[in-house]
Formats: sequence, structure tokens, C-alpha cells
Amino acid sequence: MEEKSPSSPERASGHEARPQRHAGAWVESLRRSDVSRLWSELQRLVVNHPLVRASYSAGLLVEEGDRGSAYLDLTQELFVTLLAKSRFQHYLDAEMTDSEIECEVGQIELTNLLTAELRKRHPESYRLARRISTVIQSSANFRRVDSGGGGEDEPHRRLVDRVYGLREWRQEKPRRAQAELEQRAQLIPVRQRDIRMVGCTGDSQIIISNSDLEDLIVSVLEACDSPVDVRTLRSLVMSRLPVMDIYLVPIGGGDDDDGRAFEPVDGRENPEQSLLRRESEDEAASYVDDFLKGLHAAVRGKSKQYDRMLGVLWYCYLSPAHITQLEAAARLNVSDSLVSDYRRRIEQQLRALNFTEVEEARRFEVALRERVRVLVFAGEEEGIPA
Repeated sequence: MEEKSPSSPERASGHEARPQRHAGAWVESLRRSDVSRLWSELQRLVVNHPLVRASYSAGLLVEEGDRGSAYLDLTQELFVTLLAKSRFQHYLDAEMTDSEIECEVGQIELTNLLTAELRKRHPESYRLARRISTVIQSSANFRRVDSGGGGEDEPHRRLVDRVYGLREWRQEKPRRAQAELEQRAQLIPVRQRDIRMVGCTGDSQIIISNSDLEDLIVSVLEACDSPVDVRTLRSLVMSRLPVMDIYLVPIGGGDDDDGRAFEPVDGRENPEQSLLRRESEDEAASYVDDFLKGLHAAVRGKSKQYDRMLGVLWYCYLSPAHITQLEAAARLNVSDSLVSDYRRRIEQQLRALNFTEVEEARRFEVALRERVRVLVFAGEEEGIPA
């Protein structure tokens, strides 16, 4: 295939001074329909993508099992996405080069897939982080106090690394340590949650209005009395907001389960606790009934599809075995893309539930695990695929 000449605008922009890593043989693999080689190239992009490594370190991919299994699942998801969008054929029809294909797959398709996953799993945190970034960049109350556009590395400086402060502060105002910033931010009371529903489908809560959010950012900066980088400022502001990102994940006996249950010293329930427990169990059971009815309606009451969806719910979310999505698809004897579709429907029904407290979500998960365990293993005993 004809390659671009060194005199092309891209090479004349000054980037030729930096060494470029050799791109994969995408065009040859697509022309020969070499699926194995395409898979290897996609997996290479997944493993080396900085956002993938950051997502794994942040716990975004932790439920998928070990690092290798998480990479395999993400590669499979990327492959299915590109295939469903007919991107492989588009690359050939557009006569794109290996470098252009690798750039689009790695910097556009894979990045969009990861950001969509982040938005799906942490919807409120993702939305608030974007709103905070928008406010501090657009409001007249704030200004950048770092280089602010100077220096050769400025175009490559990420937004989260930029430093902002109040407009009336002097440019040379000293910065405080991270621990001191967190301690000072704790003095600000947590804002109450605004439960008004917004959005085209009315399924999102405001949490906090834009004007109140701007006032909160000002309060955080005044309490810190120091310029703060965007990443830290997001964390400090959201620590003063009642954010609830409810997402079904397997709950085991890990070290991060501190405070999950509290009992009296004698280990026995008093009458009040027993009554409250029964009431909470009844309430959680009603949530489970509504959730399962929603799943049943999502497959239009078809028993075979409903049994498969219960199997996906068990193996991908509730089972203590912590198997990967590919392993779940193999156990259910279905394709990985079908498992992805069922997961999307399950999470859609989950978002339809209206929890006001985190403890309600925990009781719901315990009740749901017991109910689904009975349904899945009862189906297997009858010879019906879960």
C-alpha cells in the first residue's frame, strides 16, 4: 500500500523529531481476514493503553478477575464493537494506512469504550466530575494559577494536572500539602441531596444545582486557602456531596468490607433489632420482586431468555466464584456479545430502582443473591440452561 510521503502536513508539523513506534500490520491482516492476527493487534493496544492500566488500578476492571482475564474480556468487547460497526470494512474501503487504523482504534474506539464503561459504572461521580471541571473553567470566580498556557509542554498538560484558585488570590499564593487540604475540607458540611429528576427520560437526579455547586467549590477553596489541582479539587468537592454510584459487584470477605455489619457485644439481637431486620428483609424482598419483574419484562416474558439472563446475573455479578465474562458465556453456552447485551439490560433495570440509602442497596444485594441462587440452581436441576 502507498505510504504518505515525509513531506505530508503531519510530518511537517515538527512531530518527526519524536520517535514513533511501528504500527501493526492492520491492512494486511484485514485483506487476508487473519482474525488471529487482528486479535493479537487489538490485545496489544488494550494492554498498552494508558487508560486501561489506569482503569484497572482504580478498580474499574477488578470484578473481571485477574489482570490477564480483564484484558481478554476488554479485547473481546473491542473486537465485537468494531465488528458490529463495520469498522474493519470501512478501514479497507477508505484505504487507511496501518498508522491511521492504529490511531483510530487506540485513541478513539478503545477510549470511547472505556469512557462509556466508566460512565455506566460510576454515573454520578462521572457526571459531577465533568460538571466541576466545566464550572472552574467557565466561571469568573476561578482562574488558573500555574503556567496558564505557557511552555512547550502546555498543549500536552492534562486538565486534571492544571492548578486553579480563586480569582482574587495573588498569583504567587503558596500551595498546601494534600493531607492538610483534606483536613481543611472536612470542616465544610456535606450538602443535602437534590432529588429533583432531570434528563430526557427523567431518570437522573440533580444532586446539586450549578449555582450551589459553584458556591461549594468556592467554599472548598476558601477552606483550603490554597490553589488546588483539578484532580484533587474534584475529590474534595465530591467528598462534600452525597454521591451514590450503585452497581452490582460480588461481595466477599475482603479487607474492604469494614463496617458492613455491626452487632452488640453479646452477639444477640434485641427485640427492636429483630423487628427492624424483618422489616428490612421484607422491604429488600419487594425490591427484588420488582427487579426480577423488570428483567422478565425486558425479555418479553420468554422463559428461555429469562433463564439465560438469570444465569448472566448470577455468574457475572452475584456468584462468589468471580469468573470472567468469557467463562460465563462458555458455561451458559452463549456468545460473549449476548452476555454483554444481557448485562446492559440488567444494569438498565438496576438504575430503575430508587434507593435512598446505601444500606438499602446492600440488603437488596443479599436478598437478590439468595433468590437468584435458588432460581439458577433449580433450573439446572430441571435440565434447563440457567
